[in-house]
Amino acid sequence: MVKTADIDTVWQWLDEVPDPEIPVVSLVDLGIVRDVAYQGDRLRITLSPTYSGCPATRVIEEDVRTAMRDHGIEQVIINQQISPPWTTDWMSDKGKAKLQDYGIAPPSAKGQPEACPICGAGAVSLVSQFGSTPCKAHWRCDECRESFDYFKCI
Repeated sequence: MVKTADIDTVWQWLDEVPDPEIPVVSLVDLGIVRDVAYQGDRLRITLSPTYSGCPATRVIEEDVRTAMRDHGIEQVIINQQISPPWTTDWMSDKGKAKLQDYGIAPPSAKGQPEACPICGAGAVSLVSQFGSTPCKAHWRCDECRESFDYFKCI
């Protein structure tokens, strides 16, 4: 017999799967889980990568499959949806707060950090558009002088 779970429960399980590059936020926090539904007796999960060519895409797929297997769901179809493209607008407020607490400035409509995630000062300077991963930029606080990543708006 094929094991199934209700959709709300599956969403809860997915909210426990950490992003492999920023493990403090879940895949649901990032907004990359687009849909969860049953297709016959198979669970179909639709994911949108944060950007085309994201190196973590295959790891994320495997982590989702593993999480579902750990809960007894063996029949999983994972779809990649690239249109519309993922945007930081899909991130949850909870996820943005987790980034901030972790020391990564969350995306801002201004296109730059609102404040230093370490000391809270508003005076910050761009060091490089290229951060520790392609979706982040490297910034420095003008007050505490600490460097930090900023999650770029996409």
